[in-house]
This record gives sequence, structure tokens and C-alpha cells, in this order.
Amino acid sequence: MSSFWPWLAVAGVGALHGLNPATGWMFAAAWGVRSRDRAQALRALVPIAVGHAASITLVAAAMAFGLSMDRGVLQILAGGLLLVVAMIHLSGRTPKGARAPAGHAGLALWSFMMSTAHGAGLMLVPALIPLCMGNVPAREITTSDSLTLALAAVGVHTAAMLAVTGVIATGVCRSLDAGIRLLRGHAQRECG
Repeated sequence: MSSFWPWLAVAGVGALHGLNPATGWMFAAAWGVRSRDRAQALRALVPIAVGHAASITLVAAAMAFGLSMDRGVLQILAGGLLLVVAMIHLSGRTPKGARAPAGHAGLALWSFMMSTAHGAGLMLVPALIPLCMGNVPAREITTSDSLTLALAAVGVHTAAMLAVTGVIATGVCRSLDAGIRLLRGHAQRECG
């Protein structure tokens, strides 16, 4: 049973990330509301997952290979990239197409930057250590085994995050649809 705790921790942190509006459900819901199609909210989860998983994979792979990562450097790089994007948009010299709502690539890049800036992968290290290094003599574990387990943990974490993000995003879309129907019905009763 003790071998399940790291996996539950990885899934639990993923579910908590899914609750945070900064990790994507707000943008997924906005895509669904803007397009008036709840399925669009679910399609927005793919680039969110790609960006989030890429950020976490960097940390998981570094840990599996025994490399040291400095959180400050990662946060400075992600913050710098965010500042560059903001400065380009604020300069007023961007083409009209670049000022349009972000496409899938822009959403994936945003997800990568936010995940890296707040240290999403680094939060998993305490759960990854027992998964990749625990209960196995050092001479028997190989880097490929550690990397496989680390990537599996990234998959579990991302799946849990997407499940919660998808439920919240579609719930917001449904709630907004119900609110609009309620207001229209109230307005029709007032006018009629």
C-alpha cells in the first residue's frame, strides 16, 4: 500500500492544479463561452496539457537523470519570456493577427510559461523521488527505468489536472448558458 502513496500524491497535486484558474480552466471556459460551443472548452485542454506536461517533463527528466535544477533560474526564464511577450503586445507594433485571441500554440506556450514560473514540476519532486529511487538498490535501477517512471508520473499528474480542469470549464459554460436562459426568460416575462 505504501507504494501507492507517491502516485496518489502525484494525482492529488494534479487535481489541485486543475482547481487553480491560472492553470487553464478559466481560459478553456472562455474559449467555450466565446465560441458558444462547450466542446471548444474541452478542445482547449489539449494545448493546456501540452504546455503543462512539457514544463513538468523538464523537471522529471532532470530528476531521473540526477541533474540539479535551480528554481530561481527557471522562474526567471519563464518570467522573462512572459515579459517579452507582454512588451511586444504593448508596443503597438504587433500585427493585427498577433493581437487576436491566442490560438492553440499560444495557449500551449502560456501554459508552459505559467507552469514553469510557479514551479509545477518542482512540486512533484517529493513524490518522484520514492517512485524513481525508492525500494530498489542503486545498482539495479537504470536511468531508463527512472525516466519511464518519471514520465508515467507526468502522465498521471496531467490526466488528473485535465479531469478537474475539464469539469470546471464545462461547468462554467453550462452555468453561464443557464444564467443567460434565466435572464432571457425573466426579460420576456417583464416585456410580455
